[in-house]
Amino acid sequence: MAEQFTDAEFSFLRHVRFGELPARVRPEDMVILKETDPAPDYADLAYDAEHTRRA
Repeated sequence: MAEQFTDAEFSFLRHVRFGELPARVRPEDMVILKETDPAPDYADLAYDAEHTRRA
């Protein structure tokens, strides 16, 4: 038969297993992400360099 734990007991067991949570990030410490162009496919660049050498 499974044991029945209270919320306080579950909280204690989580703390024992995972430790203390890190401090919460404050809104003023958050940064805005800026989308950038994807990185070039280097295999295509190598092909282009080889192709231009023959021309």
